[in-house]
Amino acid sequence: MGRLILLRHGQSLYNRRNIFTGWTDVDLSEEGIAEAKRAGQLLKESGLYPEICFSSWLKRAIHTAQLALGEMDWEQIDCCKSWKLNERHYGAWQGRNKDEVKAEVGEEAFIAVRRGYATPPPPLPDGDPRLPQNDPKFRLIDPQDLPRSESLKETRRRTLNYFYEAIAPELARGRTVLVSAHGNSLRALTMSIEGLSPDEIVHVEIPTGVPILYHFDETLKMQEKKVLA
Repeated sequence: MGRLILLRHGQSLYNRRNIFTGWTDVDLSEEGIAEAKRAGQLLKESGLYPEICFSSWLKRAIHTAQLALGEMDWEQIDCCKSWKLNERHYGAWQGRNKDEVKAEVGEEAFIAVRRGYATPPPPLPDGDPRLPQNDPKFRLIDPQDLPRSESLKETRRRTLNYFYEAIAPELARGRTVLVSAHGNSLRALTMSIEGLSPDEIVHVEIPTGVPILYHFDETLKMQEKKVLA
């Protein structure tokens, strides 16, 4: 039946500098470009040619999909984009160095937010230029739907909403689907696909530029997982 390929974007400019990125729309680093192309080579070598692609609204995910599909000479497929596949919003930590934040708040609080399930970072205050409603990309989205910060639990809510709305129907048709997104939006999908608990998802890390393949049966129950590395 359906096959789902999850692909975390290649290394971004902020990843390279150890900065919380969240919804900041930074592009891929040179290494990230190479990772995206290598992902395309791995998919081609495995004979995994997606019939439709989904990505977030952030350029690092969009460009990763474009580079991977270009490497496969497979750019004719439709690519649907949704802000609901965006990375987790890191609130007031967004754009800050991770080591500096950890030194400021302490390791326990830092880990609770970064790796925990239900603890969000401090929200952005009113008037902060980093608020999503200040970005023209989100001008048609109800500001009440746009986050000021998010836990993984909150990220999972919107990501799963889009998964069942747009992606699951394609899998139910038996199609091969590529989702190019982010560490936390993909962790949210992984949690539901694999039936992981909040305690178990803490230990899951999605590597950049490495395709993860899931096979589903006709009821959309996972049958097999394979990491293409």
